[in-house]
Amino acid sequence: MLGTAFSGVRVLDFSQIGAGPLCGMLMGDMGADVIKLEALSGDLGRRLGPPWLSGESVIAMSFNRNKRGLAIDLKKPEALVAVRGMAARADVLIESFRPGVMERLGLGYAALAALRPTLVYCSVSAYGQASPWRDRAGVDGIVQAISGLMSNIGIEGAPPCKVQVPAVDMATGFLAALAVSAALRTAERGGHGEHLDVSMYNASMLLQLPALATYFASGEKPARIGSAAPYAAPNEAVPTKDGWIMLAAYQEDRWKALCELIGQPGLAADPAFANIAARVKNRARLVEILSAALRSRTTREWLPLLEERDILCAPIADYDEVTSTDQFAASGVAVEFDHPLAGRVRLPGFAIGDPDAQSRQYRPPPVLGQHSVEVLGEYGVPRDAIDRLVADGAVMQRQLA
Repeated sequence: MLGTAFSGVRVLDFSQIGAGPLCGMLMGDMGADVIKLEALSGDLGRRLGPPWLSGESVIAMSFNRNKRGLAIDLKKPEALVAVRGMAARADVLIESFRPGVMERLGLGYAALAALRPTLVYCSVSAYGQASPWRDRAGVDGIVQAISGLMSNIGIEGAPPCKVQVPAVDMATGFLAALAVSAALRTAERGGHGEHLDVSMYNASMLLQLPALATYFASGEKPARIGSAAPYAAPNEAVPTKDGWIMLAAYQEDRWKALCELIGQPGLAADPAFANIAARVKNRARLVEILSAALRSRTTREWLPLLEERDILCAPIADYDEVTSTDQFAASGVAVEFDHPLAGRVRLPGFAIGDPDAQSRQYRPPPVLGQHSVEVLGEYGVPRDAIDRLVADGAVMQRQLA
């Protein structure tokens, strides 16, 4: 079962906002005991919103389920001593500070590997630990811009457009979780950990594999062509009488079937549309023809006709429509749990379909400092030392009713 794959694995998650916390959350989803270490002011992601539920950021909650929370001031020497002791017992550490910050705190990989040789230490940053841009700050939108991803988005002549979901954060978090999983396997077999360097910039490049491959081969910068795929046609959104349909009829048998369906079988033999390369070259004319034909019926009328002929298609669904389908319900993606402040919360859950997806139990995202005393005790910090940390303001323990 994926939900228990990392049972017994201890993870210290120092990361903030999106990419790093997603990595930690995925580890928690797969059974790891993940401790979210935050400054007393909290993860920067806690200030992202709207929306808010009883003062809690929904954005932050979406990245932090299946974790326990420790609020600690790393500027205080006694707090650093406690954290170093925790690292000596941990299996994985995730951090997303600018390169060099953890080293200055005495929490860099070399220092902690001396205490825990099998430690898997994952550094998540905008541009990489040793890159020429290592000192630059970067968030999802900035990296989308500088990595070229935004140059692919939107339509020609329109203002620059980004992927509205934090696609680079998400890709980086998934890559980090994959790297950590592989490194844990290596540590298990070889008895040594390693320092993983996962950057948002490289993750953005991974998102652009086909576009970059095309650029390397042709030397031509990608055009901004909206919903269309630059390497296949028709493979784009086409208007109907009352909306839009996404069509993927570029394979020759499906293209011929589409021509027959719209009453223009001769298009399949027209040299301008006879193969994928020709259709891509003459896309503008092709879309005009298809648009004129599909505007004769509504989306609801076209879908069964297209599906009957095995022509790949889908309506352009909004979230109201998406979340009302049987497919969404069966996916197990949406889960509910009780949060100590926000109450009953519905959020996306673990997205990999495993047999226990529907029955999986989720720990709600921690309130800032919710488990501080509990966690420190489990990591071997004596109770009198914990009390001093709290009394000195180095640790915050949130009291909940």
